[in-house]
Amino acid sequence: MAANAEYEYDLLVVGAGSGGVRAARMAAATGARVAIVEDRYLGGTCVNVGCVPKKLYSYAAHFHDSFDDAAGFGWQLPGPATFDWSVLRDNKTSEIKRLNGIYQRMLEGAGVVLLHARATVKDEHTVSLTSEEGVTQVTAQKILLATGGWPWVPDFPGSEYTVTSNQIFDLDTFPDRFLVLGGGYIAVEFASIFNGLGSETHLIYRGDLFLKGFDEEVRAFTRDEMSKKGVNLHFNTNIERIEPNGAAFNVYLTNGDVQEVDAVLAATGRNANTQGLGLEALGIHLDSHGKIPVNDRYETSVPSILALGDLTQGPELTPVALAEAMQLVDIHFKDILPKPLDYATIPTAVFCHPNIGTVGLSEEAARENIGKIRVYRADFKAMKHTLSGSQERTLMKLIVDDATDVVVGAHMVGDEAGELIQGIAIAVRAGLTKEDFDRTIGIHPTGAEEFVTMRTPARN
Repeated sequence: MAANAEYEYDLLVVGAGSGGVRAARMAAATGARVAIVEDRYLGGTCVNVGCVPKKLYSYAAHFHDSFDDAAGFGWQLPGPATFDWSVLRDNKTSEIKRLNGIYQRMLEGAGVVLLHARATVKDEHTVSLTSEEGVTQVTAQKILLATGGWPWVPDFPGSEYTVTSNQIFDLDTFPDRFLVLGGGYIAVEFASIFNGLGSETHLIYRGDLFLKGFDEEVRAFTRDEMSKKGVNLHFNTNIERIEPNGAAFNVYLTNGDVQEVDAVLAATGRNANTQGLGLEALGIHLDSHGKIPVNDRYETSVPSILALGDLTQGPELTPVALAEAMQLVDIHFKDILPKPLDYATIPTAVFCHPNIGTVGLSEEAARENIGKIRVYRADFKAMKHTLSGSQERTLMKLIVDDATDVVVGAHMVGDEAGELIQGIAIAVRAGLTKEDFDRTIGIHPTGAEEFVTMRTPARN
């Protein structure tokens, strides 16, 4: 894209999360004049209050099981293990500050101007910036909105006593009794994390079973494994109200139960973070899901204003935002028309205990969209637990199109499922067949080899 002297920048990015930073850096590498606006923290949700701290806390929570497992292998600890919340919390904070610095150096090294302010789009080429220094305006040939998502909390009496995923990592004191409201992956992950760290943990969900949209067998298997680990699961119920009780809270449920807890996490979903951006005045209207509609060039109804990541339809995942940012730069700054992203084969993981890893179609979606399929499954106790004494089990599934023999879905619940499914995702994305899996020699003894040794369909 040729520079236009009429504007101060060729690209102004609003939001310094994963997608925004990637787009800014890659656009600047083409020689474009780029600035990025951020009023909170560099790295966005993922780095500060999402993927990174969540995975660190998940690691911490796994040590509880590891200490118990060690005895079966001959290890004797000198005494009962104790957990110090402040050490985990403060070490996490130091790591996030280090990552914030890396993001700043990456932007500066790429020649991107960093503007610390709150942005409001005034017209198709102008953004108003509000900071401690006052209000100023900047102009750009193209404006990219990349402000991500923001937690949503339902309105009920006492909802103000809940915390969201934005605050949960930095609680002043560790909650010995912890309650999570929600049934999505964030709710499931934090229920596992705080249970593993030592809280008496309750998960409240209004539906029959959590993780809607995932493979049904994966959902049920995860429910059973989490229950075995001590998470108290309450389905088909909701919070009626919350009342303070000294330093604790009484949580009244719609099924008549009352839970006394020390903290309540509302993990009830995230909305596109569009408040205050000025979209209405520009004629940019949100769709029925509260997202910004864009075309295949990431353009909104105002062509000079672009949007990507969690603001738009599609999986709310950091790697998706990064991939979209690369595509956007190719289209608008390199005059390259890339192949469309394949949203159907995006792998994902849920860092509950045990982990979930999944890619492609669930069994239910395959039956609906393909018709005749073959389902291969393995349900087993991992070799590690033959000595550890743990009753944890692992589930693996392959979904195969019967007509073509192509593997259209792969699912796992078990130790390091997220790590393992990444490699399987390459095979699913490449359209490999069950015969290709069968002809692949397994690595023995590993759990992963089960993906290439399942020979007899569990069902058709």
